[in-house]
Amino acid sequence: MRYIGLVVLACFFLMISCETRQIKAQEGDTHSKYEKVINEFDGKLERSEKAWQELLTKQEYYVLRKKGTERAFTGDLWDNKSDGTYVCGGCGLTLFDSSTKFRSGTGWPSFYEPISTDHVGEVADNSHGMQRIEVVCNRCDGHLGHVFNDGPKPTGLRYCINSVSLDFIPEE
Repeated sequence: MRYIGLVVLACFFLMISCETRQIKAQEGDTHSKYEKVINEFDGKLERSEKAWQELLTKQEYYVLRKKGTERAFTGDLWDNKSDGTYVCGGCGLTLFDSSTKFRSGTGWPSFYEPISTDHVGEVADNSHGMQRIEVVCNRCDGHLGHVFNDGPKPTGLRYCINSVSLDFIPEE
């Protein structure tokens, strides 16, 4: 009897999950918070904070708009080994190619160079009693993570990026 109750409960949660995905698909939200992937920098994208809050999940908003950080080893992309392109989770601008991703052991996706320096900006970050370089999306000014000088050749850089600030587009 206890087993049947667990099966019914699992079916209920599965049904709710499927219904939520169907509603999002009907609303045009296919896990895309942007109209298209943007391969070229086409100027700044400006939205109100209210629009960002409506568009992004709480965790995405916390990282991209409030400069937060997800916990190490919790993001869905830190251990992704598939070929493809990493785009900004806020606006769809292409940021990193999977060929530049490497295993840093930090628990966040790490890259040794961006697709274009036009797409990824760097800003001095003196918060938390440290001097670091913040990495931002040049289109929507979304916080991505930080860049450090301890990466592999050929650049010697480690772009340490929050998974939640990225979306992954697999190579076809």
